[in-house]
Amino acid sequence: MESLLSVRDLRIAFRVDRKNTFEAVKGISFDVPRNATVALVGESGSGKSVSSLAVMGLLPRDTTLIDPASRIEFDGRDVLHLSTGERRALCGKEIAMIFQEPMSSLNPVFTVGFQIGEVLRRHLGMNRRQARVRTLELLDEVGIPDPATKIDAYPNQMSGGQQQRVMIAMAIACEPKLLIADEPTTALDVTIQKQIMALIAQLQRKHRMSVLFITHDLGLVGEVADHVIVMRHGEVRETGTARQVFGAPQDTYTQALLHCRPPLDARPLRLPVIADYMNGQLPPDPPQRTRGYTPDDEIVLDVKNLQKSFWLRDGLFGKREFRAVKDVSFQLPRGKTLGVVGESGSGKTTVGLTLLRLHKATGGTALFEGRDLIAMPDREYHAYKRRIQIIFQNPYASLNPRFTVGQILLEPMRLHRIGADDAERVALAQALLARVGLPPEAFHRYPHEFSGGQRQRIAIARCLTMKPEILVCDESVSALDVSVQAQVLNLLQDLQDEFGLSYIFISHDLSVVKYISDRVMVMHQGAVVEMADADELYRNPQHPYTRSLLAAIPRMVDAGQGELR
Repeated sequence: MESLLSVRDLRIAFRVDRKNTFEAVKGISFDVPRNATVALVGESGSGKSVSSLAVMGLLPRDTTLIDPASRIEFDGRDVLHLSTGERRALCGKEIAMIFQEPMSSLNPVFTVGFQIGEVLRRHLGMNRRQARVRTLELLDEVGIPDPATKIDAYPNQMSGGQQQRVMIAMAIACEPKLLIADEPTTALDVTIQKQIMALIAQLQRKHRMSVLFITHDLGLVGEVADHVIVMRHGEVRETGTARQVFGAPQDTYTQALLHCRPPLDARPLRLPVIADYMNGQLPPDPPQRTRGYTPDDEIVLDVKNLQKSFWLRDGLFGKREFRAVKDVSFQLPRGKTLGVVGESGSGKTTVGLTLLRLHKATGGTALFEGRDLIAMPDREYHAYKRRIQIIFQNPYASLNPRFTVGQILLEPMRLHRIGADDAERVALAQALLARVGLPPEAFHRYPHEFSGGQRQRIAIARCLTMKPEILVCDESVSALDVSVQAQVLNLLQDLQDEFGLSYIFISHDLSVVKYISDRVMVMHQGAVVEMADADELYRNPQHPYTRSLLAAIPRMVDAGQGELR
């Protein structure tokens, strides 16, 4: 099959300081055939995004070292030896890229129509009227509702899925020969994720593009990729057709990536991680964990008819009520996990924030040890505050970058007078760091010096300093690599077993929710549409919305049959 993109012996290093360099890509070679979809798969730090940025010429020139023997050929042209002007003309027109975070890639001060039109004016020489007509066609093609209105909207006025569709419209505006999609569905709802994947596959067939799809999730690309390239630590570990790689993976690392995600048909006591496979320590028949509520469970939190409304501006002087949470009721037993699922805007995060009084409830009760957390005065609530903690989705945004990890852990203990003195608090903080799997030297380092999974462990340790009884986990593993996700889920389960913690686990990842939850609550447009024990809900969903969520879960490969499922 003829190659559109050919990468040969690509070696990329970055200057760390005047004397030292770090080799991020170590002599990789691969091809992207014409009119085909190739998946580049690996964990963070594997070098997959660096390789794609080298194709686009977006790596920083002052700190990047590309080996002179490396070659990147696109449609017969040596990309690495093009002039700046030639590279600029090529990228955006014949090679386009969809980035991971659309809100960071779209300019917040320009309308989406202006930004798509800018591509058309620069690369195709269209005037403003022609560009606007074509932009409307593109917005309609990628499934943006009411393009005539949305063309004049700003990025912050659109949902995450719509922002990503705008990025796709911008990328296909000049009908490129190669589309690079770098983690385009990370942290999107499972239904939106499936729509974006289907849209990219549809556009690939319609425009006969080649697609290089970059992701850390093998299960995600099983339905769209023709070829798969697996990378780790800057090296290619395995290549082959999707059926070969998914059905009969040869490399141990590929096998580990396929099995680190929580399975839907089992619930092992402990999820396997990459190290288990690489060290040959995986038990042949792992013990299973039973889940579910029982009549003898001690109820630690009883929520009835919880409501939360926001008032939005309507016209020049008017206001209208938006009911984000509508009469939500549930019970949370001690030592059990309630999973909360639903798309963005369903109200699941608002429920968690309202229970912690980060939002003021409009109505309802939340009884904790017979006391209503919603109605009690602020002075009384202070004593309960440490007993209900939250782990946020983005630990880098929730950890103070000016504080060391030690300061981050000591601050809440001082505020709540936990420990007799600082010496006792330091000892507790260091013990908690060890408990979440971080070395002692982490105490004196800053958040930016850690990986995403390590930062999430710091956030968990901070919560544990309060010795809480309830933890609200708000999308706490959604943006992590599958192996790091498995490590954090194992940690959460170990902590629950050891301390009897109760979790409200909020997520859009239904396979993760099924693994860790005893009961699952499905929310849609602020209301609870279904609630049942995890196994029963996944086995026999009653509500059409629940069935649509379950149908959108990416299907992996049956290794025994070698077929996509």
